[in-house]
Amino acid sequence: MENELSIYDRLGADNLKTLIDNFYDLVFEDERLKELFSKTPKEIIKHKQVSFLTQFLGGPQVYSLQYGHPRMRARHIPHAITPNGAIAWLQCMGKAIEKLDIDDNFKKEIYGCFPQAAFHMVNSEDKAE
Repeated sequence: MENELSIYDRLGADNLKTLIDNFYDLVFEDERLKELFSKTPKEIIKHKQVSFLTQFLGGPQVYSLQYGHPRMRARHIPHAITPNGAIAWLQCMGKAIEKLDIDDNFKKEIYGCFPQAAFHMVNSEDKAE
């Protein structure tokens, strides 16, 4: 429907910021992920993620205006992203979404936006243990 509000519009900027705060609190505690994010200050990472997710979830094109076309896969090539890393990322995102004070069906709708994108970022194999 043409007049249907985007996920971003329904979620709101404040809830998106809370989501990203919750998410990166989890990421920086996760042994599987924290090393991937250790070279860039947390506030810069969070700013870029809020900008990207604003756009990704149907809001204003703030990421593209600041940083150019997202090209997320290309931007992530310097980082080894494995299938297990994508799963860890999704687990953190799921927990962060769960913490939001929003309807459970809306939580599921938001989470549903991420699995395909997370696995699209995979560019390395998991190491054999």
